[in-house]
Amino acid sequence: MNETLKINELIEDLRPFLNMDGGDIEFIKYEDGYVYVKLTGACAHCGFQDVTIKDNIESYLKEEVPNLKGVINVDL
Repeated sequence: MNETLKINELIEDLRPFLNMDGGDIEFIKYEDGYVYVKLTGACAHCGFQDVTIKDNIESYLKEEVPNLKGVINVDL
């Protein structure tokens, strides 16, 4: 399976958990081993944004996508 497609599916698995807290996640791109996302809603202004990215989103994606180097939250 294409890594980008796999990542999109995994992000869809995470979406309900972010939605429960009033937030959401938007996939931007997968490039050079990094996933670029944008946290929106309540997550966009949350003080725990970095923890959500590293401890939840990145760790989950790394379990399923071995070549993944990291997840970067972008503010567009």
